[in-house]
Order: sequence, then structure tokens, then C-alpha cells
Amino acid sequence: MFSGIVEEVGVVEGLKPTPGGARLVVRSSLGELKLGDSVAVNGVCLTLVEWKGQMLSFDLSQETLSRSNLRFLKKGDPVNLERSLRVGDRIGGHFLQGHVDFTSPIEALSQRGEHWELRIRVPKEYLPYVVEKGSIGIDGISLTINYIQGESISINIIPHTYQNTNLRSRKKGDLVNVELDILGKYVVNYLNLLQKDARIERLWNGLWG
Repeated sequence: MFSGIVEEVGVVEGLKPTPGGARLVVRSSLGELKLGDSVAVNGVCLTLVEWKGQMLSFDLSQETLSRSNLRFLKKGDPVNLERSLRVGDRIGGHFLQGHVDFTSPIEALSQRGEHWELRIRVPKEYLPYVVEKGSIGIDGISLTINYIQGESISINIIPHTYQNTNLRSRKKGDLVNVELDILGKYVVNYLNLLQKDARIERLWNGLWG
């Protein structure tokens, strides 16, 4: 579990194919790690499988590669890093699992005074899970949705977030990992189940009433 508060921007040292997946190596100065720890890399929960000095290694499955932007990483790319939460930690953002729902190309990343506006497109099937002023994870960053216009959402980026995440290297067309608010997903799914149960009950009553 993560909070979407990026601790450090690491640098990709390599992404090499392996049988069934790939091995990602990231240069980072993160401390207090041990083998088997969970680390969010661009919002994807990965397991630390090797640690030598500042080199962190992670194994990526085909599922992870197919559902995230990690498959496009190359040497020198910046990546957002966050260690998993510990009991008692402050939750500065919102709860993130590190499970990417979809990737989306950046429609615009425009400067607005000292701030920036980020716009991405949300596929129709995911629109029920996004709400204005609700939370969303973009490349592992906890952000707030300003407004929704059709399938496009707008997000304000404060100067601190822009300067201390990989957003400063992003441009229009880049794919970002998107994780929807887990609380919203559970609520929507529960309401859908209630509606389904109500339809079944009406059908049953119609047959046997």
C-alpha cells in the first residue's frame, strides 16, 4: 500500500528481457530497504529482488509490462519512487495499491503561471470511477481531479509536485500509468451488485409472483 507521495525520482539503468518478463534496474538513493520490499515505480507495485549500492532491481511480469508504461522505459529515464507505507505513517495523499487500471496519453501539460495543468483522457468504461475533486494516481503521484469534460479530466499540478516528480520531463503524447481511487471502485461495484440483485428479485417475482 502506498500514499502517492513520491519520495525520490530514480533513474533507469536498464530494462532487459528475461524468460517470461523483464528485469528493471533503477539507480536510487532510497534507504531502509531489504530484499522482498515493495516499491512503487511510476505507480506500479514491484518487489525488490536485488540491491547493490544504489542499484535496485525488480522483476516485471508480462502482465505488468502489458498494463503499464514500464515496457517503454530506457536508460536515463526518470521514474517516480515510493516505498510502501508502514503502520503509523502519515497518509499525505490517498491510498494507492500500485495496481495500474489503464495507461493514457497526456493530452496537454500546460503552464498556468507558476502552476501546471495536466489533461488526460479516461476510457468510457472507467468514467464512473472518477469524480470532480476526487483523488487519482498518475504515475504513482496522488493528485486531485479539477474537472471532467467528456472523457477528458483536468488536474492542477503545484510547483513542488512538478519539480519533484517525473512530470517535469513529461510532454504531450507520453503514456502515464493511471490508478483509480480504490474506495470509489468498491462503492461503484457495490452499487452495481445491488442493482443486479434488485433486477434478479424483480424477475423472480414476475415469474412466481
